[in-house]
Amino acid sequence: MKLRDKNPALILIDVQKAFLNEDYWGGNRNNPEAEIICGKILAKWRKCRLPIFHIRHSSKSLNSLLHESNSGFDFNEHAMPLDNEPIITKNVNSAFIGTDLKEHLDIFKINTLVLVGLTTNHCVSTTTRMAGNFGYETYLISDATATFDRIGVDGVLYDSEIIHQTTLASLNEEFATVWKSDKLLSEL
Repeated sequence: MKLRDKNPALILIDVQKAFLNEDYWGGNRNNPEAEIICGKILAKWRKCRLPIFHIRHSSKSLNSLLHESNSGFDFNEHAMPLDNEPIITKNVNSAFIGTDLKEHLDIFKINTLVLVGLTTNHCVSTTTRMAGNFGYETYLISDATATFDRIGVDGVLYDSEIIHQTTLASLNEEFATVWKSDKLLSEL
């Protein structure tokens, strides 16, 4: 059975312009092609006429690049929603908390999710964990997400690629199946 036969929903998490500002988020962003790959997946999803949900983060902090008054709040040009595609706005890391995402999925009897977006260790990880806990058959696309360097509690600088890979390793086979985009596209 092909993945498309399971009527999977594509969940694009926070594919917003704010994440183009590396310095703001900690610098040294890994996977600079993430949004381009999100766009390729989105184009294939549209061609297959499968369900799509655009999630965007709306920070409550006026100083955040993700506050609605900032241009960083806008969707990235590679993954712009069409008029008929639902946009769900969240204020926390999970796309399920404080939103009607689960209700939409339940209405359409969707039980298979494909997650892409930003950032790997924050909103993508949190949403993936909740999707797995809700019992969705969940796929996370490793090259359609990215993150930034982080400073640990001990003051040590952790490289973005290490953060990315350890996050994926923590999610794989417990909360989701982690695939690369070429595997996903071949399964559609």
